[in-house]
Amino acid sequence: MVLAILSVAMLVADQRTSYLDAIRSKLLAVVYPIHVLVDAPIRAGNWVVGSLASRSALLQENEKLRRGHLLARARLAKFSELEAENKRLRNLLESSAKVADRVLVAELMAVDLDPFSRRILVNKGLTDGVLVGQSIIDSNGIMGQIVTAGPVSSNALLITDPNHALPVQINRNGLRSVAVGMGSLNLLELTHIPNNADVRVGDLVLTSGLGGRFPSGYPVGHVVSVGRDLGQSFSKVFVKPSAALERNREVLLVWPSSDHGYAKFPDFPQ
Repeated sequence: MVLAILSVAMLVADQRTSYLDAIRSKLLAVVYPIHVLVDAPIRAGNWVVGSLASRSALLQENEKLRRGHLLARARLAKFSELEAENKRLRNLLESSAKVADRVLVAELMAVDLDPFSRRILVNKGLTDGVLVGQSIIDSNGIMGQIVTAGPVSSNALLITDPNHALPVQINRNGLRSVAVGMGSLNLLELTHIPNNADVRVGDLVLTSGLGGRFPSGYPVGHVVSVGRDLGQSFSKVFVKPSAALERNREVLLVWPSSDHGYAKFPDFPQ
């Protein structure tokens, strides 16, 4: 109230005389801090409101960026998976170009969880022309064979299964043997190899084609160990499979040549 009366008095006096200019300047200097103090809470309130709004906006923007980052990473991971899949399919197609027989790309649907069994389920069956005994390969070599075929899916036995046996020969010298599965992910055993047989670590092992189950000339693996015991009649020869038995998602089903078929051979023991 006092400030209001002083202000009115100064306005009236200012209209009549200019002598109050100095006094008015001094009063303004005295009143200014009061205005600042009165206005300070308002300014502080506006600053707080603005800060909270800015913080909320920043939080929303950070959340949006975080979600975008996660989405981008997920898409990048998917692109990496697609790139790997395309690479596998290209390798299979290149492999199929080298195979004279008819082939079909199949995808793995399931893997037998039994630690002593090496069986897989593929998404091709009788409606696709799949045959019992049909060979399965990847871009590196023999994987196994079809043991049961359903309308739209089939079970296959991998070459590392303990119940699987595969006629093979050493590529370097033509020495024939049978590669037997050991239930291991990475090993086969060559049976009935005499101690004096010419077998060396690193030798390439191929399918021999004997027995009619598998076409000849497909890579099976490389010899990784040769153990000769003079007290035994045969050597212990172990082979590491060439095929990526535990990493493939796609495989090739190979049909027999036109001059023979699987049907005339006895079923493989299951």
